Amino acid sequence: SEPGAGSDLQSIRTTALKDGNGYRINGSKTFISNGQISDFIVVVAKTDPSLGARGVSLMIVETDEVEGFRRGKKLDKIGLEAQDTSELFFDDVWVPAENLLGDTEGKGFIQLMSELPRERLLMAVAGVITMEQAIEATIDYTRDRQAFGQPLLALQNTQFKLAECKSKATVARVFVNDCIARALDGTLDATTSAIAKQWVTDAEWEVVDECLQLHGGYGYINDYPIAHMFRNSRIQRIYGGSNEIMKVLIARSL
Repeated sequence: SEPGAGSDLQSIRTTALKDGNGYRINGSKTFISNGQISDFIVVVAKTDPSLGARGVSLMIVETDEVEGFRRGKKLDKIGLEAQDTSELFFDDVWVPAENLLGDTEGKGFIQLMSELPRERLLMAVAGVITMEQAIEATIDYTRDRQAFGQPLLALQNTQFKLAECKSKATVARVFVNDCIARALDGTLDATTSAIAKQWVTDAEWEVVDECLQLHGGYGYINDYPIAHMFRNSRIQRIYGGSNEIMKVLIARSL
């Protein structure tokens, strides 16, 4: 990702232009996971800006072996505090020709697209796990929390809400397990992985939000795990390609 380009890879502005027996990289990146600590980076750059997507290549940058590489600020996020997300800057960073990932230039777009189904499946896996953890935490809380002389879990509204959450989590797990099986045998396609990412992360958000509601005011307090799940779940519908982009991809297959 760049300050002005996310899912639209053709709009990236970082370049890696030939310079002697190597490439000179110029540009900036943002929303980079582990940017503050990474020392081996694969940079998406245009080796031929006139060719659009066909001019995109992947360049390897080993940060401790180059000049002109800078780390920007660690971005202040609303969740996922355990992993930094940062800005990176490349000012005339020179790398040898062998740092081109692949045998020829212009294969970057294809290389990226080939890995997206696996990335999106991993997000769906995380979504299923979060849903199940949220439900478990909420069952424990509502079993202990008393209201109107009885546990919250004894109230029909609580039971019905948790039953809906359990149904969504179960459907998600069965579907994602099937996707995992497809990934292992090499048949997971881009459309199915987009469906998994879009549907599961939307369901995750709905389940976590409902579970937080059942915690009442305590759900808004960071001492309770559900508050962390709530904040961390929100990005799931954005990174790896927003869920709106997933719908575009799914629609193209119709």
